[in-house]
Amino acid sequence: MARRTKKLRLPLVYAPLGLVLSWAGGALGALAFRRTWQALRGEQDAPDALDRDRGWGEVLLAAAVQGAVFAVVRSAVDRTGATAIERSTGVWPTARKGGREGVSRPPAGPDAV
Repeated sequence: MARRTKKLRLPLVYAPLGLVLSWAGGALGALAFRRTWQALRGEQDAPDALDRDRGWGEVLLAAAVQGAVFAVVRSAVDRTGATAIERSTGVWPTARKGGREGVSRPPAGPDAV
């Protein structure tokens, strides 16, 4: 019974921690992107979409690299936080299946509707 109550309340307790982790992940992602861009192009600043002096290729490359870096950092930070919560409490921090969005995947196969 106590375990069930703990499972129901843990997502609420994890929400503030998740917010802090998201903020830290954003800062870490920005730093990682800056360093990645510097290693790729040898430039301090990546092109902005509204930078008139940069071409489409540069702008789109920067956006793709930034998206990839942020996705990896976000996943690493979220997974680390969830794993730490599970180790300390014995319960995974999200109550629903499907992860962050909670969307379950449709069934696959010939009988799938």
